Amino acid sequence: MTDYRKTDEAIAKLTPEQFYVTQQSGTERPGTGEYLYNKEPGIYVDIVSGEPLFASADKFDSHCGWPSFTKPIEPARVQELSDRSHGMVRTEVRSAGGDSHLGHVFDDGPRDRGGLRYCINSAALRFVPKAEMTAQGYGDYLDQVEG
Repeated sequence: MTDYRKTDEAIAKLTPEQFYVTQQSGTERPGTGEYLYNKEPGIYVDIVSGEPLFASADKFDSHCGWPSFTKPIEPARVQELSDRSHGMVRTEVRSAGGDSHLGHVFDDGPRDRGGLRYCINSAALRFVPKAEMTAQGYGDYLDQVEG
């Protein structure tokens, strides 16, 4: 089993926005994320640890300004924590291995797909196209990717 974790080397490679989002629990501006309109088959992994988080088959357009997913690839790979910042009560989503802030989860997602909306910052993710998944060590997740 791969050991997905945060390293000093990975942190040093982050852009200022990636650092702000993942390490300081920031949020990218709505509508600006690199993966908001991505429709290619593949998976999304933690930009820090490489941990597999979300599959393209579970991505949907929620019209919220950030990439949205109905569920994580493996629930154990995300931590859900109470977030009372900014005068709101929300559920923060963090990667389990990399401890990166990813975004938040809400209960207003598609009812026919479980009812959850994982609203995730593009800056916290790296996309691995289906054609590259096996070569990059993510072949075990091919069955979760359409196309």
